[in-house]
Formats: sequence, structure tokens, C-alpha cells
Amino acid sequence: MEILKIVILSLVSETALFILAKLIGNRQLSQLSLFDYITGITIGSMAAQMATDTEIHYSRPLAGMIVYALVSVAISFITTKSVKFRRFVYGNSLILLDNGEIYKKNLKTAKLDINEFLLQCRTSGFFNISDIQTAVLEANGKISFLPKSDKRPINPSDLNLKPEIEKVSVNVIMDGHVLPENLRHTGNDEMWLQKELTSQKIDKLKDIFLATCDSNNRLSIYTIKDISNSHNFFD
Repeated sequence: MEILKIVILSLVSETALFILAKLIGNRQLSQLSLFDYITGITIGSMAAQMATDTEIHYSRPLAGMIVYALVSVAISFITTKSVKFRRFVYGNSLILLDNGEIYKKNLKTAKLDINEFLLQCRTSGFFNISDIQTAVLEANGKISFLPKSDKRPINPSDLNLKPEIEKVSVNVIMDGHVLPENLRHTGNDEMWLQKELTSQKIDKLKDIFLATCDSNNRLSIYTIKDISNSHNFFD
């Protein structure tokens, strides 16, 4: 009976977590502020307590989860309205390096030593810090780098080129099944699709893992391979 109760409470807890996560908003871990991170951990621990601690009535941790979520939503709303409050909650960006000068006090404020800073430079592709014009520690803890003008990749605008606007490719077949709405979105029908499949010598839909249609109305087909590729290209 107690196991059944834990199962039911676990399902309720997970449902509550899903709803509250949707309420708070979807963000990657790297985008979370320290406050968001702590709030997430706290809500998670309450959800675990709700699911496993049968001696405490489920309404208590559930109420705590809801309060934390509502406070997080309220703070997010206020920070969109007040710059000062946003800086107070999430902090300011810090310039760590600019025009060849490293700001030691800002590194200290960010709790970074020079070795950690150089590690962040290398993982971002800068093995020589002389290639960096500016490095800024963002409020989410991630460092943004601005390369020097002669070290950045060439853009089409540098060559006075104006490439055509690219559009997202549309999935028209997935796991051997045609996606009718997506196919219509491309301006094509199943007759066109069948013609394309025939031209590429594809007989069976079930052999197609994925097929996409790009902005030039080209169909790219990726077939299913049941064999494994044991060669590691990255060793």
C-alpha cells in the first residue's frame, strides 16, 4: 500500500514539476542565473520529498513548490520592467579583458584566476589572448569574446556579397512516415514526393529515416542503415 502511495505521489510530483517548469519558462542550464539555479534545485528537492516522504502530507511540499515558482515568475516579470532590479537580482556584466588590458579586480570579483580565464579562452577557440579584443563575463556566468577585427572570420559583407536568404528545411518524412502538413507547407503534394522518391531510386518509405525539403525545393533523403560504423573518426 505504501509503495502504491509512493508511485502515485511520484506521478503527481512529476506532473507538478512539469507544469511549474512550463510556468517558469524553458532555458538552458548555461542561461540560468544563480537565483534561477537555486530555485530549480529547491523545487526539485521539494518534489523528491513529496514523492518519497510518506510521513509528510503531500500538500506541504506542493505548496512550497508553487510558492517558489510564483516568486520566480514574479521576479522575472519585475526584472523586465526595472533595469535596477534586474541588475540587483542577476548582477552586471564584467569586462575581464579589453584592448590588451586584463582587469584583475574584475577577475577577482568574478572568482576567476588567470588560469581559469585562459582555460575559458582556449575552450572558445582562442589559444592566443592577443587575438581577443574584448572579453566580457555575462550575468549567467558565461564569457563572451569579441575577436580583433583581423582575427574574426570573413563575412559575405566584407566581400560585398549579398547571398540569398536561406530558409529552414522542412521535414517531410520521418521514420518511414510522410508528414502531410509539412509536405503541404512546402507547396508540394504526395504525387510530387513519389516522383522524387522514384528519381532517387527509393522504393519503400520504411527505408527512409528522414527526408527534408529545402527552400529550393530539393528533397534530401537519409536512409536507414542497420549496420553499425565501428570506426571512430575522432581518435
